[in-house]
Amino acid sequence: MDSGYGILNTFAPCLLQSIWSSIIWRFCMGVFWYSLRLLLRVVHIGQDLTHTIFCYSISNGLINKYKNLDLHNLRCLAVVIDSEDAKNIGKIKKLLHSLSKIGAMNVILYDTKGVLKKYMASSKLFCNAKTTCFDADRRTVTLILHGDQITIEFLSFSDNKEIISKAANFLCSRQLKSNLLAPHKIEPVFTDTDLLNALKMAGCGGLHPDLLLVYGPARCHLGFPAWRLRYTEIIYDHEFNFRYMGPLKSMKHGAIVKAVYDFSNRNKN
Repeated sequence: MDSGYGILNTFAPCLLQSIWSSIIWRFCMGVFWYSLRLLLRVVHIGQDLTHTIFCYSISNGLINKYKNLDLHNLRCLAVVIDSEDAKNIGKIKKLLHSLSKIGAMNVILYDTKGVLKKYMASSKLFCNAKTTCFDADRRTVTLILHGDQITIEFLSFSDNKEIISKAANFLCSRQLKSNLLAPHKIEPVFTDTDLLNALKMAGCGGLHPDLLLVYGPARCHLGFPAWRLRYTEIIYDHEFNFRYMGPLKSMKHGAIVKAVYDFSNRNKN
């Protein structure tokens, strides 16, 4: 018994010290982790505040270099919108107002589920605008917004499958006709020109966007037709250099102006 108590008296202080050290270590790590999260939160709030002030200054003309935009390189501007955000008609109208205000003449609006197409069919987006041209087959509409003309094309994810299928059918039918005229021809040869013509015949003959703004939950174009993005500059939510688009609900006119200004002043090879 005495030897047992001796062993206990020997190891008890070491055990208590080990437990106490573990508690102190966990406490210190918890404080460090909490402090790090708090610091990151403060930095994030500071970035958001700086971004908001910066966009407000641009929107109100407080920064001279953003007052006059050079749009000679911006023939077409495309906007990708999350389908849930696309249901907010007020925000879509505000977006169109911002695009017409900066002088964009050709705009492509894309959402995955085709919500905007339904709004186009029901004319919900155009109740306060003068419609000068309406093409339901090509899903385009030309409007007069605040005295400026703007042509809008509506796309969705279904256009990918439909257009690819139509283009493939066009190439197949053309090949069958050529086989009837030249039965000894061994294998078909399709050039880039043939593919482009097939896409145009399938209804994909619109402009290729020079700039694509993404308002969505992920850093991707959400299924925007890839064959129309050959030379397109894509802007996602990048906060650190004020190229921040974010979700549509936090859309700022100043951010759009900044994106267009950066694009128009960038050297292109």
